[in-house]
Amino acid sequence: MSCLTAVLLLATSAVYATVAPTPEVTLPLNKWYHEYDHPVHALFKRGAVGDAVSYSAVGTPEWATGFPPGVPDTASLPQAWVDALNAAVKAGKIPDIPVSTGSNGMNPVYPTGYDPMSPTVCSSTWKCVIPGDLWDAPAGVVGLSFDDGPLPPSPQLYQFLANNSEHATHFFIGTNILEYPDIFMTAFATNHDDIAVHTWTHPYMTTKTNLEVLGELGWTMELIQNSTGGRVPKYWRPPYGDCDTRVRAIAKEVFGLITVIWNQDTSDWTLSEPYPAVSPEEVQQQMTKWLTGPKDTGLIILEHELSDKSVKAFMDAYPLMVSNGWKRLSVAQLDAGPAYQNSWNSTSQVNPAMVGNSTIQPPTLSNTSTTKPSGTSATGKPGSSGAPDANQKSGATHFSVASLALTGIIAFIVATAGGIIMA
Repeated sequence: MSCLTAVLLLATSAVYATVAPTPEVTLPLNKWYHEYDHPVHALFKRGAVGDAVSYSAVGTPEWATGFPPGVPDTASLPQAWVDALNAAVKAGKIPDIPVSTGSNGMNPVYPTGYDPMSPTVCSSTWKCVIPGDLWDAPAGVVGLSFDDGPLPPSPQLYQFLANNSEHATHFFIGTNILEYPDIFMTAFATNHDDIAVHTWTHPYMTTKTNLEVLGELGWTMELIQNSTGGRVPKYWRPPYGDCDTRVRAIAKEVFGLITVIWNQDTSDWTLSEPYPAVSPEEVQQQMTKWLTGPKDTGLIILEHELSDKSVKAFMDAYPLMVSNGWKRLSVAQLDAGPAYQNSWNSTSQVNPAMVGNSTIQPPTLSNTSTTKPSGTSATGKPGSSGAPDANQKSGATHFSVASLALTGIIAFIVATAGGIIMA
């Protein structure tokens, strides 16, 4: 064996011994990602703290066991959720305002002395905006999201999104996930879309007591977490846009959720009603007005995967988004942050997460197996050239320590080999 060969073999061995990455362990979707002694287990698991939890495959009877078939019973809520709520109330983090009342689809109203537009109540139903809630997209951006799924009309929407390389946020209803698990998995596992909370049974949330709010949010979050490999949802949208300071505080302080509303509404949800409030033509007129108008404020349009007609309304309007140069982003990715509290998206790694702890972050992008999906450019192709907008992740390449070490070792090999050859 020549000196050169020996040096090359030695250096090659050093490369593998020094920088070869540890094989990444990919846990199946029905496994828990968190360490079993982590505090998050106290909020999101069905066994006692410290039990080795292994969740059943999505869609099986075992998977659905333990979840309420309808309106959650407040007497059967996990004690950890109740304790977290009580602690937040005691700390003064949950406003002490009365529940609203409403019937026959009318906007909820508050008792005398409680102004829905006051800072004390600040009802989003009455268009009062609480700082920190998400109403608008960044300039030039359409935030894609759909409510009320998963439902039978959903697959045609998912196929359309996939065909156009688009990602969206789906605000899912918990009981609908139980009923249509295969459709749910198409959105999450096939399309890799972002999954968010739309409550368990779709009520007017301000008409619910603190414990009822807890059940509507908590069970939906647990079902999503159990069905997505441990991902903790980060966003929720109140049904009918009905939220106030009390409900928002419970969502944020107990479960770490960010409230999402909208700045335009086509009323597409009425298209399948016996007496629709709008026609398909009127929906398109509204969409045309918004999508051909100014871009100084981005759009979050309330849209639904509720019926074939509501899905078609989006598909018919989509070419206008492209031709008028709107960037399309999933609503959960408008801030360029993670779509979940403990994971960047539906394919990246998952970190243990304390629900409601704002300091918890997902794995850094350089250490994940996949990067965060970029927005779709105005031409309809994924990504875009040029400098990233404020709402996009930087396009800079990230180099790991291992890759830098490899570069140094290769340089050493070349230098050594060159010296031997020259000698």
